[in-house]
Amino acid sequence: MFRQYLWVSLFVATSASVNASSLDSAQGTQNSTHVAAAASQQRIDTSATNALSLQGEIEQLQQQVNNLEVYGQHLTALIASQNSEVSSLNAQIDEIKFTRQGIVPLMYQMIADLKQQVQAGMPIKQAQRLERVEKLDTMMVRADVSDAEKYRRILEAHQIELDYGTKLSTYQGEMQLGEQSIEANMLHLGRLSLVARSLDRTQYWAWNAANNQWQALDNHYATDIDHAFSVANKQTAPSLISLPISTPVTTQQEQ
Repeated sequence: MFRQYLWVSLFVATSASVNASSLDSAQGTQNSTHVAAAASQQRIDTSATNALSLQGEIEQLQQQVNNLEVYGQHLTALIASQNSEVSSLNAQIDEIKFTRQGIVPLMYQMIADLKQQVQAGMPIKQAQRLERVEKLDTMMVRADVSDAEKYRRILEAHQIELDYGTKLSTYQGEMQLGEQSIEANMLHLGRLSLVARSLDRTQYWAWNAANNQWQALDNHYATDIDHAFSVANKQTAPSLISLPISTPVTTQQEQ
């Protein structure tokens, strides 16, 4: 009986020991499983984070590629425009070469016409006007003056000549009376009338375009001429003036 009890006790003890060992083993396995699961989840989380980061980089790179494509298209269009502009400029340069061949003779002709007009017309500031023409002649052979500037100055000189045909103006200058030159006050009304008055206001002359010389005037012109000088010099209010005609009616267009 004792042996049977002892065996049973040993069996119970052995069973308890086996059960405890199995429980510890199961608990260890469960713990290992939890650790492995946690490690796996961490790897999954890391992989997901890396995947999101890579996705962001891919989208950024794709945007850069799109921007480069747009910029490339812009450069292509810009180069095409520049090539077109170069072609246009080359055509303009070729055209300018032909234009200069025509404009230079024209400028010389304009100066010649200007000189002929000054020499043949009434001697209004003639010395000053001839000096202007001579300067234009000298300018034409200067390499430091562009053709555009030469043309501008010639047009300016022609405009000055046109102004002489519309202004009422006075100035002091020399007048030629035969072999004698005297200083006098001059007044011109456009190119219609040119008169002179001695500095002491005792003598008066009018330019006679038909004879191309100065002609002495009677004293009864003195009042009208003095009044014209006052109006031209703004010493009196503008009013009707009376002056002898210097240019014959048949030659007005030529003047």
